Amino acid sequence: MVASEVVSSYEMLLMNENQSASVESYFQSGDAPGQKAVMSSQDADRRRLQDAQAKGLGATLATYVRLSGPGWLQSAITLGGGSLAGSLYLGVIGGYEFLWLQPLMMILGVVMLSAIAYVTLSTGERPFAAINQHVSPVLGWGWLLAAMMANLVWAMPQFSLGTAALQQNLFPEALAGNSAKLLCVLGLFLISAVVVWFYDSPGRGVKIFEGILKAMVGLVVVSFFGVVVAMSWKGQLDWAAIARGFVPDISLLWRPVTGLQEFINASGNPEYWRETILATQRERMIAAAATAVGINMTFLLPYSMLRKGWGRAFRGLACFDLSTGLFIPFLLATSCVVIAAASQFHGKFETTQLQQPAAEITGGYRSNLTKRIAADLGPEAVKNASEATINEKIDALPAADRKLALMLVKRDAFDLARALENLFGQGGITQKVFGLGVLGMAISTIVILMVINGFCITEMTGRDGDRVVQRLGAILPGIVGGLGFLALWGDSEAQFWLAVPTSNFGMALLPIAYVTFFLMMNSRSLLGDALPQGRWRLLINLLMLLAIVASTVGAGLSIWANIGWIGVALIASLLVLAAIVPARRQAA
Repeated sequence: MVASEVVSSYEMLLMNENQSASVESYFQSGDAPGQKAVMSSQDADRRRLQDAQAKGLGATLATYVRLSGPGWLQSAITLGGGSLAGSLYLGVIGGYEFLWLQPLMMILGVVMLSAIAYVTLSTGERPFAAINQHVSPVLGWGWLLAAMMANLVWAMPQFSLGTAALQQNLFPEALAGNSAKLLCVLGLFLISAVVVWFYDSPGRGVKIFEGILKAMVGLVVVSFFGVVVAMSWKGQLDWAAIARGFVPDISLLWRPVTGLQEFINASGNPEYWRETILATQRERMIAAAATAVGINMTFLLPYSMLRKGWGRAFRGLACFDLSTGLFIPFLLATSCVVIAAASQFHGKFETTQLQQPAAEITGGYRSNLTKRIAADLGPEAVKNASEATINEKIDALPAADRKLALMLVKRDAFDLARALENLFGQGGITQKVFGLGVLGMAISTIVILMVINGFCITEMTGRDGDRVVQRLGAILPGIVGGLGFLALWGDSEAQFWLAVPTSNFGMALLPIAYVTFFLMMNSRSLLGDALPQGRWRLLINLLMLLAIVASTVGAGLSIWANIGWIGVALIASLLVLAAIVPARRQAA
């Protein structure tokens, strides 16, 4: 979803401060400019759908294609910074073996998004209020607050990605140093804030700027398509291995990828490398899964449909549009990024660095080797050992250990740009194309996160028509994201990597939305005669339960790896509250 669509959705929802809960009455008020045109367009679409449904399945699908067509081009360029980073790092660590992960999580995400779309279009009620009234206020507020937290946390890697693109890919000499880093963050914040602030103002300036962002993002996405086409033309891709990579393999949660097993077996401490690589795999798997469908996206979607004036007649179209206009472009874009990254980086290393004596090794490579030594000697012994002793131990390591240490170095924007070398060759143009695309993604995503957060704040406070509250809420992700990046990650050697741990945090929140949507889809008081029945209900519930299980596994691994039993206690507390509060309300 591009920034203009998000903001226009928000603006349309705020046109009438005293809007009612139903879609129909909302679009009957006629107070806002352009509302009659919206009604006329939606009435015409509704009639087309009703006529097609009367003619049968073939006519209905044809109408769906005609009405949802424009979404394809828009969705093709919505690869955000988080998805790009997740796909790149997934290809680096897993080669082709993880090609199945992001499409599978997107399919499950489409199932859940279709569920909230079905509920919203069946009832016409605003989801936050509907959850509080019919399901659980604990889950309603949990959903809203989790979406806000995701906005704030996910803003940090966008500033990190944008700064890395400016300093490493686009202007490495002019913007070198920490003072330039501060200028980059300030510039990203001001640009995004101005765009959000003036989106509802007359004039074409913001629209032109937004079009430039689309072109920048589209450039890098198309470039990754080009890489795959070029490599295929040269016969450099193993399409049989790529095809196998789309077959789900959950055993990768507890075993290292096949491409690294040879190096693990030849190392001096296979058990250490097995555990290290498994931890890295899981972290990157969770990050890639989390960026397929974020919890803040689940918050915005139903309100966007209310803005369009869609009702019950549009339920099939909503599911069709999500299944095709969202899934297929995402599948193609992320798969090409994974393939390009895998071909360039997986199982590969710079041979010149292998010959370096330990005394000359620095950065992430040095850190990985030191941790490897600590696995033999113990962390305390390494801490107390002299640098000469550590160097001696590093020099004595088998070649396989040094290779694995090199392969696990966290690559940053300058290195990751090399994934485009098979299309553009070595040199400046590769860096510039990659940098422009990442910068466009970063700014566009910051704008989207700011807008969604403004909407969360107005929904939370019940101040739907208050522009001041909305704008203050929108500024928060920019402030938290910029300052958070500088304070927590500004000195990191791999700024691009920040997208991975923050996405792990986002994954921990996703089950809140999925469990809530499951309960909504089974609430008779909410859906009434629209409650699914028979085999259709059974199928829907099975698919939703599969999505809940998958998201819960990812969330559980993320929570356990980061905060352990504290996270378990927090989840248990939320579940107890969700169970108790509705019962008390009913008893009262």
